[in-house]
This record gives sequence, structure tokens and C-alpha cells, in this order.
Amino acid sequence: MSEKVTLDTSHVDKWVGVPLGGGQLKEPIHINDIRRWAQGMQNPNPLYYDDPYAAESRFGEIIAPQSFTVCATVGHGATPAIQGTIPGTHMLFGGDEWWCFGPSIRPGDVIRSERMLFDYVVKETKFAGPTMFSRGDTTYINQNGEIIARQRSTSIRYIAEEARKRAAFTDTKDPEWTDEQLAEFEERKMEYYRSFLDLGHEKRLFVKAGHKLPTRVIGPHTIMSFTTEWRSYLMTIWGSSYEEGESSTMKAGWIAEMSRDEEGAKVDPANADGLYKGPSRGHVQPRYAQLIGMPRGYGYGASMGAWIIDYLTNWAGEWGFVVHSDMKYRSPAFTGEVTYLKGEVTDVQYDERSGDPIATVRVNMTNHRDEVMAVGNAEVRLPSG
Repeated sequence: MSEKVTLDTSHVDKWVGVPLGGGQLKEPIHINDIRRWAQGMQNPNPLYYDDPYAAESRFGEIIAPQSFTVCATVGHGATPAIQGTIPGTHMLFGGDEWWCFGPSIRPGDVIRSERMLFDYVVKETKFAGPTMFSRGDTTYINQNGEIIARQRSTSIRYIAEEARKRAAFTDTKDPEWTDEQLAEFEERKMEYYRSFLDLGHEKRLFVKAGHKLPTRVIGPHTIMSFTTEWRSYLMTIWGSSYEEGESSTMKAGWIAEMSRDEEGAKVDPANADGLYKGPSRGHVQPRYAQLIGMPRGYGYGASMGAWIIDYLTNWAGEWGFVVHSDMKYRSPAFTGEVTYLKGEVTDVQYDERSGDPIATVRVNMTNHRDEVMAVGNAEVRLPSG
């Protein structure tokens, strides 16, 4: 009879409700940081990279998309949900809830993060047996003391060896696509891009329940596209951040193959940058993906969240604003797969003070097999006229 696998969470308890330290970005946001982000998230909205177009907008200049907020910190906003040492574990993103207050992030802004582990629960899963779902909060504050947003990220922590034992690895090869299929994907992407270019600087008005958002197609995903995403996060730039205060994220109990080499990093920072060596190497190196129970290279939960926020804001236009989003992640994007984003307005209420309509949008993210990758609701403020 095999020994029962358990999770010892006693070290996690000491961190719940305690203000945390962690990484902070050193430099103000640069306009090219915003451009790089739009490129990495495959979001060709000219408001975020084209000077003449942005100059004609209500903002008068290039601003950061709301999704960029998760780029303006260290650790995707997930670090407060990865506290306490549990040896032999790894983590996956389980979801993000956002409360957005504004103002928009602009070039020159200095953003800092305040963090706290909110709560956790242990559940039995088919994927890895005993699995901890922990939630942590990151509050994003600019140089004027204004709270831009608060993110409550869910981290899924599990015993890597147990996940590896349970994984069948029958899906280790990328799907193959014909030239005709690839051409169709590209045409559907262009149709989606035209949907927000056609809106341009105008206001989205007269939205009612039942209104369907245009479908967004992303992919096929590749090691190259995942690497481009990773390198658009400012924290991945050598020397871009510093550590302050107490946090146990780096000592979470990562398996040796997924740990950073801090001593080696003093000579070559690649030894601790996460992608070449560290917890994120499984995203782009299949041999390490299989060590943690994944069949092959897979995408980032934070990027999935960014795709959703971009999807909502592109539809809402520059006069709209996502005030709240609560998304649950069920499966990552794997190399070779194609992702589809669909949304539908399920309700419209009106702000008591401004009279602005607040549209509730149900978002579904699926792969090409129609398997759900993420699902949830968002509230989007639209202009009244």
C-alpha cells in the first residue's frame, strides 16, 4: 500500500495576514516598456504603441493598457499567494480577481506594490492529490499615492513528484495545422483587430444584455511566443528590481531543478532569472515541464489574465474602463494550441452617481478542442453619451 501524500502547511500559517516584502521595480515606467508589453501580449492596439494615433485619443499620448498593471510589479502579483515553505512543491496560477480604480499608468510613473497573503485551503485533486489553493493580494500604488488597482491572485501549490506520477503524458506533441488552417487563424485575428480599429476613438454606446463581443483568436502558441511574453515583463530584465522586507516566495520549497542558482547569478544573472533557470523554465523547456506534471511547454497564467483584460478594454474602447474582473483559470495554453476568447454582456446596470452604464460581461476562454481554459465575469464601465 502506497504512503498517503500530505501537505504540511504549518509554515504557511505564520504568513497569513502579515504585510509582505518582495521585489520592487527600480525605474519609472518607460514608453517602450508599454510598447514591449503590447507586443508581448499580441495586442496591436495602436493606443499603446503608435504616437500619432495616441495623440488623437482622449489621453493625448501613449498610455499603458489596464493589463499592464500586472507588469508593473515583480512576480506577476502571485508572490503574496506563494508564502510558507512546503518542500518539493511547485505552483500554477489558479485565477485573478481585479478591482481597478485608475488612473491609467503613463510613461514616467513609478509603481510600487504592497502585498499580503489573504487565505488558503487544501483540497484533493486528480492532478496532484492534496493541493493548496492560496490567495494573496497585491496593491499597486503610483508616485502620487493613488491606488491604481488591487489584484487577488490564486496560487495552486502541489507536490511536484505526485503530479509527475499521475501525469499520463499522452499529449506531449504539438497539434499539426495545415496551411489552410493557419491562414484561417490569421484571418480571424485580423477580423478581431479590425473590430477595435473600427471603433477607433469613438465611444461604445447603447450596449444591452445579449450583446456578443467579437471572438479573439490567439495562437498557435509556440516556445517563441511564450518567451516573447516572458521578456515583456519588466521583472525579467537583469537588474530591474530590488528586494525589500520579508517574503518567503524564493524559499517556497521549489524542487531543485526549478530553483534559482543565486550564487551563479552573481556571475551570470541568467542563473536566477526564472526562464533559463528557476521556477518558470518549465514554460519553455519541455523536460522541466514534465517534472512538474505538465506534458510540454505551457503559457503563463498572468498572461492569460492579461489577454482577458485586453479583450475587455479593446471592446470597451478608450472611453471604457474595467472596474472589476474575477477569472478562474482551469488549464494553461500549451504549445501548438489555439486559444479563443468569447464574451457576452449578461446585464447592464447604471452607476448611481455618474449615470454611466456598467456592463457585466461573461468571458470564456477555450482551446481549439473547446476545452475551457478560463471563465469568469467582469464589470466594465462604459460612457453614458
